[in-house]
Amino acid sequence: MLIRTRAPVRIDFAGGWSDVALFTENSKGFVVNGAINRYAYATLRCERQPAQDDSVELQRVLDKRIRIYSADFDTFIEADDVRQLEYDGNVDLVKAAVRRMSIQIGGFDLITQSTAPPGSGLGTSASMGVALVGALGALKDATYLPYEYADLASSIERHELGILGGKQDHYASALGGIHFMEFQGEEVKTSPLRFPPYIRYELEKNLVLCYTGKSRLSGNIHQNVTDAYKSGQPGVREALDTLKTTAEATKMALMQGRLTEFGELLTENWNNQKKLHTSVTNEQIESLFKIAMAHGAIGGKACGAGGGGCLLFYCEPTREHRVRQKLVDAGARIIDVNFDVDGLQMWKVSED
Repeated sequence: MLIRTRAPVRIDFAGGWSDVALFTENSKGFVVNGAINRYAYATLRCERQPAQDDSVELQRVLDKRIRIYSADFDTFIEADDVRQLEYDGNVDLVKAAVRRMSIQIGGFDLITQSTAPPGSGLGTSASMGVALVGALGALKDATYLPYEYADLASSIERHELGILGGKQDHYASALGGIHFMEFQGEEVKTSPLRFPPYIRYELEKNLVLCYTGKSRLSGNIHQNVTDAYKSGQPGVREALDTLKTTAEATKMALMQGRLTEFGELLTENWNNQKKLHTSVTNEQIESLFKIAMAHGAIGGKACGAGGGGCLLFYCEPTREHRVRQKLVDAGARIIDVNFDVDGLQMWKVSED
């Protein structure tokens, strides 16, 4: 039997950083994001237990160990049981999910793959975490609500692996759709944004998502911003407050169909992202921004923590094709965007 899951990544429009646990201890965070049709996949293959009349050789073959293969990094891990899955920098997220979900059955194979570039700023690790807890939960015949999958995946990253970051990625992946999210301590409230279908169509047509070609380590940037926040650096708290008000304004702009304003708010968000730490941007990012803005982009921002990965632009309705071409000419890679409305999906299939 094969258990398969897929979970979408997201593009964050406004408010990112305000969902990070440290920043939500004393005040609410606000985020607007949307799940898109790039996915993390997990495939879990279970081995049947040997029957009494199986030959000795067949019993040896069926006595499978835990085998994990990451197609993205071409990394293979094998262990006799869950206790041997030590964190050593190789597919630690997968190991942590197996350990946290307390998988105690016989052997199984677990294969992971993502259709979004790693280090893209699209929340790829979070979507993989959601896909993993979906598959491992199905293996245990456990049933969870979407927010529970999100919380489990977030907890694995934060508490098992000590990864700095917020929860918006996990919720976007588990829920799908375009949401306004509120964060206060460990509490999360999500509200799907309701607007006429043509708004979504216009977004899908006029948004340009490009990959800079350079992966970034979000953990390093998160540490930089955290240190700046704790040290009381001037402007960091003010920038965080402005990111939150930008998210609220973005919510209203989308719901009321004011898409030019939506594009301008992307830039407002980006300007405040950059105030958090100098590592959020770099020369390549600034160059691509200048190109996009000169050829029809109304506004834009770096996805996720910034520092590399993907950039997102909202363009004038008749000029997005020009922006796309100029970014390609500058060495960026365009990722076509459609929104995912399904969130985490799970299914079982028999092997032929």
